[in-house]
Amino acid sequence: METLFSTRTSSPVGPLFLAASRKGLVRLEFEGRVLPMNTKTTNLQESAQDFAPYLRELDEYFSGRRKAFLFPLDLRGTDFQLQCWRALLDIPYGETRTYRDIAQAIGHPHAFRAVGMSNNRNPIAIVVPCHRVIASDGSLCGYGGGLDIKRRLLHLEQALPKTSAGLFSCIPEVMGA
Repeated sequence: METLFSTRTSSPVGPLFLAASRKGLVRLEFEGRVLPMNTKTTNLQESAQDFAPYLRELDEYFSGRRKAFLFPLDLRGTDFQLQCWRALLDIPYGETRTYRDIAQAIGHPHAFRAVGMSNNRNPIAIVVPCHRVIASDGSLCGYGGGLDIKRRLLHLEQALPKTSAGLFSCIPEVMGA
């Protein structure tokens, strides 16, 4: 059985849940959307002290003093999900990409719907910046933490698209990715 260390913390976008292995951060989720863990293979051990470097960098990000996270990640997912999440890590602070951009970046130009589903399953919010992915028309679209949090993160990064008046929730196939 694997032991993951966990903690909960407050943030400007609400309470966050963090879990890490010895290799790096495994989860950073919004309190209202913590995905279940397999308790047959994973033991969670509360350990706030192990999260000091993670929490320091998150505080620096939220205060506008950090544009890139340096702590290690322990990404876990399917090969396709890992490709998508690594492509998200390549989106610079203060910029956005569309679902189609990500699909093209990973060599699957017509897989924008699958990219949207991978973003939906991203276990490391904020750090693996799926909030930087928008619809092709520039509208804010689909975010596990909710569109208000997505808007707040993009505002923090000064990356709100000029056409973000589309304040509705959508899925990539509806918006044409």
